[in-house]
Amino acid sequence: MAKRLKGIYVLIIQINQAIQPKIGALGELTLTEGLYAYVGSAQNNLELRVARHQRREKRLFWHIDYLLNNEAARVIAVYYKPGCKTAECKIASLLEANAQPIAGFGSSDCHCRSHLFHAQNFDFLREYVRPLEAQDENASQAK
Repeated sequence: MAKRLKGIYVLIIQINQAIQPKIGALGELTLTEGLYAYVGSAQNNLELRVARHQRREKRLFWHIDYLLNNEAARVIAVYYKPGCKTAECKIASLLEANAQPIAGFGSSDCHCRSHLFHAQNFDFLREYVRPLEAQDENASQAK
């Protein structure tokens, strides 16, 4: 991609069966089958951050890395919004008002309850963030 975005991104993740991944220092979580949204920020090269999340082979660093390392989890859509890091918590707050937070996930560096949320759908997000186009679908399936 030619342009370099910075801002907030939301990964929509499909988990196709109940799983109990070990998520770094959080420990083992029980996640049911369904849709999840993870909000993060990248203040430089957002496209590279998203592409990293979609790869299977990577150093496990962030909570989301541990989740996406599980074969049952895959990114099915990506949204973004230009903005500074503080906008990440505003989107997390919006998600919490509309979905079930997974306590402590991805929010160790802020005061949010979570940055991962479970819901039946995330259609309401379209009012606040827009799709990140031109994602390489092969990146999410690379092993």
